[in-house]
Amino acid sequence: MKPEPVEDHQQLFRDTCLRFAREHIAPHAEAWEEAEQFPRDLYREAARHGILGAGLPEAYGGSGPDPLLPLMAVEGLMRGGSSGVVAGLQSLGIALPPILNLGTDAQKQRWVTPAIAGTAIAALAITEPGTGSDVAGLRTRARRDGDDYVIDGAKLFITSGVRADFVTVLARTGEDAHGGLTFFVVERGAKGFTASRSLKKTGWRASDTAELAFDGVRVPADQRIGPEGSGFVALMQQFQGERLALAFFGHATAEIAIEDAVAYTQQREAFGRPVSRFQVTRHKLARMATRTLAARALNYRVARAAAAGRVDVAEVSMAKNFAAEVACEVTHDAVQLFGGMGYMRETRVERLSRDARLLPIGGGTTEVMNELIARYGLGL
Repeated sequence: MKPEPVEDHQQLFRDTCLRFAREHIAPHAEAWEEAEQFPRDLYREAARHGILGAGLPEAYGGSGPDPLLPLMAVEGLMRGGSSGVVAGLQSLGIALPPILNLGTDAQKQRWVTPAIAGTAIAALAITEPGTGSDVAGLRTRARRDGDDYVIDGAKLFITSGVRADFVTVLARTGEDAHGGLTFFVVERGAKGFTASRSLKKTGWRASDTAELAFDGVRVPADQRIGPEGSGFVALMQQFQGERLALAFFGHATAEIAIEDAVAYTQQREAFGRPVSRFQVTRHKLARMATRTLAARALNYRVARAAAAGRVDVAEVSMAKNFAAEVACEVTHDAVQLFGGMGYMRETRVERLSRDARLLPIGGGTTEVMNELIARYGLGL
């Protein structure tokens, strides 16, 4: 499939991400998937290529404002064949926005600069055991005690949580369901802060995913991000970017699965001829390609509007849902076209089919997205 047309500087960045994926991720993807981790040095290498700072402020080491670049980074890095590696490398993309949007310059210098440089790993801690997409039900608490806050609670499904040098944590500082939420930064080594479990996942295996525990963790007040009660609004704004990133994961996953399926059906023979010569195969591939192109076109349309300051919650939700649906459907069909080999862990489509299953769940489930579409898009 032909790539989406972009501006010249965006094309240069896309080429950088593609080369990085082929040279630094693809040769090791299978081993890193089996090991369920990748080397920390990869962060520094990605930073050296300007990937970690894509779209982030130049003052802290980023490339400058272009909201499309971090989405295109997902698209390009996926060519390495490991969603888990991409998710791990890009965890700063969800951990830094609260600091960038609400933090002081000193806080940005302290945490944003090293994350962009690849010398510190950042994670975002929102989800809790038993709450899922219900942010209003968040129970982790931060109470003021002199010049500190004391945090108690637990977080679950935290990308890069095991190896993170700092975690941007949403905690309850007041009783109001939405207005009582505040962001804090908790650093590795803080007394009472532990990654209590490294979680075993169906897909995205190369990214570490943790359950975090906060047992009387004392955090100085200068590690509070923004005023008390500012967390919910900041989080809602951030969710749109995260959902668009997951949508880009979706169409990128589907594109790779189609390319692998086309190549395999051309070489695999059944009844004396290549499988690609059968009409049922050709029509299946045609439908896969059509839906993938539609998902990509929708994603870029919504992303370009968001980059221009026109963030439409309903359309972001539509893009995320549709791309997730297409990714799951296309990878399923790709596995089917591979036959028995599609069920073997040595084939990339097997991995992609597992990885795709996260997309209708992460960043807000399909059902939550449908509620947002009905509310903001249909006025119901």
